[in-house]
Amino acid sequence: MDAAQRKDLADEHLRPDRPPSAARGVHHLALISSDVEQTVRFYQDVLGFPLTHVMENRDYAGSTHFFFDLGHGNGLAFFDLPGLDLGPYKEVLGGLHHLAISVTREEWEGARARLKDAGIEVVEESGTSLYFRDPDGARLELLAEPLGTMYGERVV
Repeated sequence: MDAAQRKDLADEHLRPDRPPSAARGVHHLALISSDVEQTVRFYQDVLGFPLTHVMENRDYAGSTHFFFDLGHGNGLAFFDLPGLDLGPYKEVLGGLHHLAISVTREEWEGARARLKDAGIEVVEESGTSLYFRDPDGARLELLAEPLGTMYGERVV
């Protein structure tokens, strides 16, 4: 899509009198984990997102469903799916490209140091974004911007 097409799209669909969203927020986003312990160590110890709940997956006996606190009532959940041999993470149409998580500048700098200390490759962009992959290959972004803004511009 070129600039003119993006403008046409915005002109047709963006509404200055936008009604409030029907949603209350993201309850949780669910990803798949190949190793529960490894995932907990990464998300809780490296990124600083507290583990909040662990239970059996109601849809797959023997599978663990576990949750991390992303702040403001938002959760990040994982399933391990033992015995399914799902293969490595892959970006596909309709799949997850990346998960962007807002953090304070102080938390951003701390996470950057912990990621580098853990030997995780980090790409910095525009002085506010850190891109990296979790242990299973999912791409994450830590964004040192308030919720609803991107590069200083209000997006939500």
